[in-house]
Amino acid sequence: MVATKKDKVSGDCLGTGRRKKAIARVRLRAGSGKITVNGRELAHYFPVLSQQQAVLDALEATNKREQVDCVITCSGGGPTGQAHACKMGISRALVALDGETFPTLRGGGYLTRDSRMKERKKYGLRGARRGVQFSKR
Repeated sequence: MVATKKDKVSGDCLGTGRRKKAIARVRLRAGSGKITVNGRELAHYFPVLSQQQAVLDALEATNKREQVDCVITCSGGGPTGQAHACKMGISRALVALDGETFPTLRGGGYLTRDSRMKERKKYGLRGARRGVQFSKR
C-alpha cells in the first residue's frame, strides 16, 4: 500500500515522492488550486512547461486541480527529478485525501516509484563501467 497519512491537527494530507536523488514532501489542503514549491509559485520554480505538466498530471487526472492547494518542499537532484518527485508526492497525498482516486492513479502509473538511480563509480575505472584506454605500446 502507499505510505501516506492525514495530519490530525490541521486536516492536511501528506505525501512523499522520490525520483533519483530528489525528494518532495507534499502537503494538500482544501483550497482554490494554488501550488507553491519551496515558497515560490509553480511557474517560477519550474520554468519548463514539461516539468510544470509533470507536477500537474496527477491533479488533472483526478479532476482536483481547482479544489486543493499544494505546498511542496523539494530537495536534492535536478529540476526534472524534482518535478517527477512532486508528481509522486501529490499522487500519494491525493490517495490520503480521497481513497476513491486510488484506481485512477494506480492505473495511470502515478503511484509507481521509478527506482532507476545513477550507478556508482568503481575503482580502477573512469566511470561506472568505462575502463581506461588500452595502449599496446
